[in-house]
Amino acid sequence: MALKTYGPMAVDWENRIDFDRLRRERLARAKVLLAKSEMGALLCFDMNNVRYLTATHIGTWAQDKISRFSLLPQNDEPILWDFGSAARHHQQNCPWLGDRSRPGIPLLRGAMSPEMGRAENVARKIKVELEKRGLHKEPLGIDVVEPPILFALQKEGINIVDGQQLMSDARVIKTQDEISLLNHSAMMVDAAYDELYRAMKPGMSENQAVRLASKVLYDLGSEYVEAVNAISGERCNPHPHVFSDRVLRPGDPVYYDILHSYMGYRTCYYRCFTIGYASHAMIDAYKRCREYLDAAISLVQPGRTTAEIASVWPKAEEFGFPDEEAAFALQFGHGIGLAIWEKPVISRMVSLEHAHEIKPGMVFALETFWPSTDRWSAARIEEEIVVTETGHEVITRFPADQLMVAGAHYFTVNGPLSTTRENEAPPSRRVKEMVAASAKVEGVAATD
Repeated sequence: MALKTYGPMAVDWENRIDFDRLRRERLARAKVLLAKSEMGALLCFDMNNVRYLTATHIGTWAQDKISRFSLLPQNDEPILWDFGSAARHHQQNCPWLGDRSRPGIPLLRGAMSPEMGRAENVARKIKVELEKRGLHKEPLGIDVVEPPILFALQKEGINIVDGQQLMSDARVIKTQDEISLLNHSAMMVDAAYDELYRAMKPGMSENQAVRLASKVLYDLGSEYVEAVNAISGERCNPHPHVFSDRVLRPGDPVYYDILHSYMGYRTCYYRCFTIGYASHAMIDAYKRCREYLDAAISLVQPGRTTAEIASVWPKAEEFGFPDEEAAFALQFGHGIGLAIWEKPVISRMVSLEHAHEIKPGMVFALETFWPSTDRWSAARIEEEIVVTETGHEVITRFPADQLMVAGAHYFTVNGPLSTTRENEAPPSRRVKEMVAASAKVEGVAATD
């Protein structure tokens, strides 16, 4: 185990996460790729890309509003336009930006109507900076953008090209400090699962489980609990990808996906349990699910490809789906970093024909699913993996090699109730004799 788990504090007596180095190395990766590209500059509205380039953050309320933007010109430093007074805050508290932090408001996803001129205002801001550097005739890469801003930039004579792939490529290999942050983020989910395991019992609802996991994460310093997908009972098959108010019952399967952010770095981390006891069908499904996951993990090492990993997973038709698109994300791999879905994507839908080489510094999650023969329960497991120089290291540590039973505290006169049993036990020999005897006495036929 090579990766260290640090405390959340900075200290003078131990080398821990170096945030100055994190800022420098992230920006340097983007600059190198920009220098090799056809683009004169890169304009980012995706908040994760803005954070990667500028090391700024204003809260998760802004995550989906496309309300901040950053320009990275060739051979220069990034400029940030931010939401109102946040720009002044960055000037005072982010010396790596200084006067390159400026106020700038786009359309707020259409809330600012066209006649207000915000799209044109943004386009002029960008053109001025490009003209200062003689880059206004060069292609401008953009990651995501509101259509009116795109049209306004084009009206200014700027040639727009796809900049999203450049940022995706910059983020695919993680720096030393990014890996440390991802490991720390996973540690926090380890703790959330431990609390869930201790708390789960009949009568607890899915949304109560979400509350408990969220509290643990925020108490440990989570910046953003993006989702806790809690799925139980008959909701497990097919996978709905959203929690509800359903109440846990004895014998239920339940699986969770916990997605949260620590210093921007995400988790995608499934675990699967049963409540009180497990059926033979659920045990078999879990074993199959685990085997597919372990087969994939065993192939994670530099030089192998995403096609090799995807090839060990079952075809969609083998577990009840008509094609790979219909089964997408059930047997799945994806990079994790400032977003939960980054490169590389691993799926039979795309990877067999479009393979990517696995390289040191990649961090990705592998997740598998398998439905039970009872047609209503299912198993779902996921591990997060760091690709090392010689192989890999799994950073999700809550036990998952075997199916875990939560709330197993039932006792009978004969001792503890077995944790492997069916919801409806088969009739005993004595019961069969009773049925046969009653049928004979009453003169009716007893059915098998």
